[in-house]
Amino acid sequence: MTTIDPLFALSPLDGRYTEKVDELRTYFSEAGLMRYRIVVEVEWFIYLCNTLKLSGTKQLNDKQVDDLRDLYTNFDLMAAQRIKEIEKTTNHDVKAIEYYIKEMMKGSGLKEYFEFIHFGCTSEDINNTSYALMLQGALENEIVPMLTGVMEALYHHAEAYKDIPMLSRTHGQPASPTTMGKEFVNTVDRLRHQMLALVSVPIKAKFNGAVGNYNAHVVAYPTVDWAAENRKFIENLGLEFVEYSTQIECHDYMAEIFDALKRINTIILDFDRDIWTYISLGYFKQKTKKGEIGSSAMPHKVNPIDFENSEGNLGMANAMFEHFSAKLPIARMQRDLTDSTVQRNIGTAFGYSMIAYRSTLRGLSKLKIDKKALKNDLGKEWAVLAEPIQTVMRRYKMENPYEKLKELTRGKEITKAQITKFLGASGLPKKEIERLKKLTPERYTGIASKLVDDFSIE
Repeated sequence: MTTIDPLFALSPLDGRYTEKVDELRTYFSEAGLMRYRIVVEVEWFIYLCNTLKLSGTKQLNDKQVDDLRDLYTNFDLMAAQRIKEIEKTTNHDVKAIEYYIKEMMKGSGLKEYFEFIHFGCTSEDINNTSYALMLQGALENEIVPMLTGVMEALYHHAEAYKDIPMLSRTHGQPASPTTMGKEFVNTVDRLRHQMLALVSVPIKAKFNGAVGNYNAHVVAYPTVDWAAENRKFIENLGLEFVEYSTQIECHDYMAEIFDALKRINTIILDFDRDIWTYISLGYFKQKTKKGEIGSSAMPHKVNPIDFENSEGNLGMANAMFEHFSAKLPIARMQRDLTDSTVQRNIGTAFGYSMIAYRSTLRGLSKLKIDKKALKNDLGKEWAVLAEPIQTVMRRYKMENPYEKLKELTRGKEITKAQITKFLGASGLPKKEIERLKKLTPERYTGIASKLVDDFSIE
């Protein structure tokens, strides 16, 4: 076996970022796929013998069941290497799994029943079920917990900043103030909705033979209700059974997962860009780490590298998710192999996503809000009070309030004194003039703080 130093890796996932995606190798590596194939082959054999009690098989004793399951529970590098050796002869990766199981179970007393390993299966029965288990495991154990962590970190910041007013910028121009916490909670709310969509996608598998009709099954055992039995088998694995298919599972559910992840990634990418901009405006400083360098030429710089790293990797992941969603549901007639090579790259998209999530979390941990910078920005923009003043004037049915405030403020630098002077001549009731004179850009945040208080991350 050739061992490649990470410095010579073709992909940064196996080079520069290798430690940041280690947990995903259990699921998406070549060895991970081998292991899942063994799970499916072994559990199908056990099902035929012990649950279906198919004529011609025998009831497996506890030791035989344990020995069979040990093939995947204690799967290791040596096992993966042996399967690759077998594949050199078979030139078929799934058949190599079948031969490996038979080889490892010599002396088990099961040789007479070995042909019930892979019984009635086409390779795609094994593969699509393996990929379903792979996605299920990675989502439940790695991706969803990581995204939950991102949401919780964002929510923590939302609570901390809920009462800190900031100038909004619509079209990049000064607009009605909000609070920094409210802007964070917007992102959490978006992510929550898309997370619900992600976890609600049923993960599916087909297990119905060469073209989906149980052709060989029925010829071998005409009296068995194969559709019912294979459904039970797939559901016992924790998956949803696909009743109608060609040789392949159509991958529509995969497209749903990838589209959901793409939307989640887009939301985080959108957040990364906003925070990058807030850092550039001085609203946030970043905690420094001794020894780190921001620029090779400018010693003073503390660059927002974590949010930039996240944005870049999310773009890579989404480009791949986009291709997966567009390509995988399409196959020529009953089967072609174009999906096979594409599916082998699923882990790459998950890897880029995981790197991005970690980078966003790291960036969040470095943020230090600069209340003075936020206050100074608001203090320059008294013109934003044109909106509430003209709205109150509308309430009192005054003539052309919008146009009057537009004449006063549009494209101009407005001071508190000018606002006060306008109010005095506005014709509004005295009590309203006094109330509006107390209004400042900092206080003009509506119920932004309350919206954060009312939000539930559950």
